[in-house]
Amino acid sequence: MIESSVVPVFYIGSFYLAFSMLTMPANINRVLHIAFLIVVTFFALRIVSSAFKKFVLSFIHHQENSEAKQKQASGLILIVSIVIWIIGFIFMIDNLGYNVTSLIAGLGIGGIAIALAAQTILGDLFSYFVIFFDRPFEIGDFVVIDDKSGIVEYIGIKTTRLRTLGGEQLVCSNTDLTNARLHNYKRLQKRRVLFSLGVTYQTTHEKLELIPRILKQIIESKPYIQFDRAHFSGYGDFSLNYEIVYYVMDADYTLYMDQQQSIYLDIYRIFEQHGIEFAYPTQTLILQPETGQSLQGSME
Repeated sequence: MIESSVVPVFYIGSFYLAFSMLTMPANINRVLHIAFLIVVTFFALRIVSSAFKKFVLSFIHHQENSEAKQKQASGLILIVSIVIWIIGFIFMIDNLGYNVTSLIAGLGIGGIAIALAAQTILGDLFSYFVIFFDRPFEIGDFVVIDDKSGIVEYIGIKTTRLRTLGGEQLVCSNTDLTNARLHNYKRLQKRRVLFSLGVTYQTTHEKLELIPRILKQIIESKPYIQFDRAHFSGYGDFSLNYEIVYYVMDADYTLYMDQQQSIYLDIYRIFEQHGIEFAYPTQTLILQPETGQSLQGSME
């Protein structure tokens, strides 16, 4: 930065100082002064914007997932750089002797008109700042918004892009993301799993008491799994129902599915060994003929 910005300023300053020692027409001195001011302002603004960019990137470099955060900060760096150059341009015009009051007033009126005409764009811009500073999600996070889900690929000034599970890219405005109820599964610490199963009414009392202990033993034998409870929860239309709750102590979805599959297979195997039958929808009809004799049939 010093080699590309500061050193040229010294050369230009030396050149300007040498010419200022000469007796030259006022018009030429005026042109040299304007040229010198423009060049110095250009390099000064370049130094300030480069220093700000370097400061932001150095601050992010010491944080986790720095590469993704640097991509996210590119929009902020661009906006601040534009503001720096606008302020520097106004400062240069003022130093050239022009009245910038009317220019600033015009910019203010023009800014109001632009703000009214581009409310949606400005809303997305402010939402970008909310996302950048509040960090509800970052690049690489898996998020769910309403019925859409995907991995955050890029966070821009106006839009955020997600890579869905189907492979296509989903583009969402920043305002929609900040206004929606968003689920960030990357920050999931543990996953609560609740499932139920039913056994037939022909199951004996001893086996009904044994089932919660069987379920607890199966779940506690699995790694990354924390057992919570297993209870006989109620009488169904065709089954005796049990409710089971456990926690997967990891955010990885594949691990969750692997452990759930292992638990289900072990339940099926051990229930088969103990002669415990799973219930399925059945209905019993009792037909009463006119002769008074009862006929009983079962329909599945």
